[in-house]
Amino acid sequence: MIDSTVLLHRQRSVMPTPVARTGGVPISDALDSLMGRARHTVCIAMTGSSEFTDAVARSLITIPAQVTVRILCTAAATDSSLAQLAGLVRPGGCRVEVQVSESELRETLVVDGVAALVRGDRGAGGQAAVVNDAAAVRALELLFAGAWSRGRRLADHLQLSPRLRTELARNILEQLRAGNTDETAARELSVSLRTYRRYVAEIMRELDAHSRFQAGARAVEVGLLTE
Repeated sequence: MIDSTVLLHRQRSVMPTPVARTGGVPISDALDSLMGRARHTVCIAMTGSSEFTDAVARSLITIPAQVTVRILCTAAATDSSLAQLAGLVRPGGCRVEVQVSESELRETLVVDGVAALVRGDRGAGGQAAVVNDAAAVRALELLFAGAWSRGRRLADHLQLSPRLRTELARNILEQLRAGNTDETAARELSVSLRTYRRYVAEIMRELDAHSRFQAGARAVEVGLLTE
């Protein structure tokens, strides 16, 4: 019994801490440590922080070619970091897929569904937490998958007119999908009926749609609306 207890204690002592703060460890070192262990998938959520984006770009070099990397970033991050995002895709390197999300994201990394890194608030000094707890990592992976399914491909995003990326444009598309009359939609959006109809016409033109139904279908296709 004593031998069994000692063995169990030794096994527990070498198990990683469920959640550990990176403390004074640079974010780049923490990313290198996790991404270097990747064998299947790496999921990354980025918000445009230059430090995090730069660290991700450098760490991708350590990932084997067979690993699939999925990068989900906010529209604002995409618009401000196009050069950096383009540089993440390297010939002969790992497969990198980039999508744009309209959801609010926190800088997160999930490796093979077994370990994760979550960046703290900017006010916390840029620290991060390394998560090894299986249930917590699985929850982070599911949250990422949900946001990924609602995102749009980077190529589709870059083809969108800036007018279609505004909150007003998305609200108008939601009104069209709901089937609301122009009068009701204009009232809910606090704009005049004439202004609303002008916006609808501009959105249809930007989407190259000949009907409102076609505009809705095209909006789903490019990720402005979820199905």
